[in-house]
Amino acid sequence: MSANKVFVYAEYQVSIPFNQIDWKSINLEMKKFPGLKSKTWLSGIKTNTVGGFYEFDSVENAQNYIDGLLIPFASQINGNLSVKIFDGDITGEANIGMNSPFYIAE
Repeated sequence: MSANKVFVYAEYQVSIPFNQIDWKSINLEMKKFPGLKSKTWLSGIKTNTVGGFYEFDSVENAQNYIDGLLIPFASQINGNLSVKIFDGDITGEANIGMNSPFYIAE
């Protein structure tokens, strides 16, 4: 699959209050991965699950991030990880119509 706009949704099934996460150092590590355009941190309401919504420039870079950071972190915290990769190119027109901040009308 070849896509120039790739989104990843990831969630760790653990209960960690967000204020106990060292997100500053994690952000620094994430920025080392090629192709990562952005991350939106997520914290589950009433569950304290931790996750994020990411944008990448390719499926390959998204997969490298999953393999190189998300999976090892799941082992480190002894948590289950749920990850999904989405093709952002195919949905472009629909997202422009909804004023998505990840898409700009041309």
